[in-house]
Amino acid sequence: MKLIAIGALLGALTTVPSASAESAWGPCQGAERPKDLQCSSVEVPVDWAKPDGRTIKIQIARLPATGATMGTVFSIPGGPGGSGVDDLTYYRDSFTKLRERFDVVSLEPRNAGTFGRLPQECFTTGPWLTRPDTRGEYARLGAKIRQHAQECRKVDPEFFDHLDSASVARDIDAIRASLGEQRLSFIATSYGGVPAVAYARLYPERVRALYLDGAVNQLRDATTDARTRYRTYEAQFDRFARWCGTSGACGADVAARWRKVVAAADRKPIPIKGEDGAYSGFDLQVAAMPHLVSPGPAPEHPRWRQLAQAIATAERGDASGFADYVKAGTGSLKPPSYVGMNATMCADGLRFDGYREYRAVRAMGERVSPNLAGMGLWHRLGCTAWPAPVANPAAPLPAGLPPFLGAGTWTDYDDTADIVRRVPGSATVHFDGHGHGLYLTGDTCTIAHADAYLTDLRLPPANTTCHPTRPN
Repeated sequence: MKLIAIGALLGALTTVPSASAESAWGPCQGAERPKDLQCSSVEVPVDWAKPDGRTIKIQIARLPATGATMGTVFSIPGGPGGSGVDDLTYYRDSFTKLRERFDVVSLEPRNAGTFGRLPQECFTTGPWLTRPDTRGEYARLGAKIRQHAQECRKVDPEFFDHLDSASVARDIDAIRASLGEQRLSFIATSYGGVPAVAYARLYPERVRALYLDGAVNQLRDATTDARTRYRTYEAQFDRFARWCGTSGACGADVAARWRKVVAAADRKPIPIKGEDGAYSGFDLQVAAMPHLVSPGPAPEHPRWRQLAQAIATAERGDASGFADYVKAGTGSLKPPSYVGMNATMCADGLRFDGYREYRAVRAMGERVSPNLAGMGLWHRLGCTAWPAPVANPAAPLPAGLPPFLGAGTWTDYDDTADIVRRVPGSATVHFDGHGHGLYLTGDTCTIAHADAYLTDLRLPPANTTCHPTRPN
């Protein structure tokens, strides 16, 4: 109760910026920016508990309404670490219909990798996580994570300790005030759901509508969160295995072979040919997950084919099939736990309470998720022994909020639906297909439902489903 009360008090302390963004819109810098995209900035405190203290400037961008405007829809980017200015640049076509009635505004949040306050390496590098078997190993992993975090934190400790989503939500409210808006409507994508929920908790009377798209769910405890994720992961692995069985791309019984190679790698890590490194079974599971979630266009599913080839190579004692595609995407031989992203997730409380909770979640995964037990551990392990406290703890949503709309794919619907069900009268759209995030990636069915809600506050009927334009 004390933490919740403090959060409410800080929300009441939000100050209206002296400068108005409305009077300062101008062209955005960068040749890639659309000509109709306008930019401005708003000055906010680094620490919202010290409104008269040190400040930073938050860049904001606007796609102006093309017709008579009803107000502002605020798009909150994912990540954490994504830039909403980039979202409005590269996905502007998704907002075409919405702009007939609204200005669409977004921000480069303080936790964006492009914000520039911390070294870029903090957002592109991080430790390789291991799966601890003992308290001693858990402590040693924590020491490694803490060392990596301290290297970034020492550059600007005050800023590093205020990258939580509640601080981002307060920044958004300062932007609202600078725009002269009484209320905002929101599109929140992926991790953008966490600051969106924080905003709804801090300023419920200032929310006109909230559309959550593949939202990360901060509101569940670690065990409940893992139980949902394990169910989702296993269902997606089953889809991969069924596709393997019909496509002829994977060889016989890929599921049994996968479990065998993971178990063998946990006993003796598989070397990466030509490199100084090796993959444990835990590493294999973490590396496989992005390809499982987003297989690429049907029926070829090129990323599933690549995964099947990597499994076959690992069976021959070489983990380079996994390392090659991980390195191509991240620059690292194994998936790194990015320090910059963790600075937000750990501050938002997405961490284990300690070794006992970690062991409980691990044991549950080993019981219920035979193919991907490690994936329920990985993100939260990145916060082990984190050097800053939780700044934005999970808390119940207040009464009086307007109904929300949520949408999600096979792998993120359950996370989003759990959030919106907490608000009476809310509705969901289930996308019967792969992927992550629907509005920005241009799914016309989901966009139509979201636009109807954001424009007229019209929610779709129960059990509404959208289908991909191409078969999955």
